[in-house]
Amino acid sequence: MEKYKHRVQYYETDRMGVTHHSNYIRWMEEARIDFLHRIGLEYAKMEEMGISSPVTEVECKFKHSTTFSDEVFISVSLEDFNGVRMKLSYLMENEAREIVAEGHSEHCFIGREGKFIRMKKDYPEFYNALIGSKEYFKN
Repeated sequence: MEKYKHRVQYYETDRMGVTHHSNYIRWMEEARIDFLHRIGLEYAKMEEMGISSPVTEVECKFKHSTTFSDEVFISVSLEDFNGVRMKLSYLMENEAREIVAEGHSEHCFIGREGKFIRMKKDYPEFYNALIGSKEYFKN
């Protein structure tokens, strides 16, 4: 599977020319939206249907710095999904295939009323797409 690619922008760096740590979390979000798109779960369509997927936890471990114009390749995999919560893992590598960061994010699914959605029962097509991605997106 093709990895999500992000080119470090100048504004993402600090006074030392190194990517500011907060941007890695943003890149994880970009890669998550791309992951959902690739398995047929357009985030905009989910929102139109009243489904939100807020972040309940996020973690990122930094291994190697990046700088302006570096390309970062992000692999996303579904680590866990129980129909209500999902956990995604991220592996970020530079062009030399060095790991620059790795992390995970956890999300739940809620409806317009702010109540948890049980995806298997309420939206089986989304549930099946996520379950099917587990094998498809292994790193």
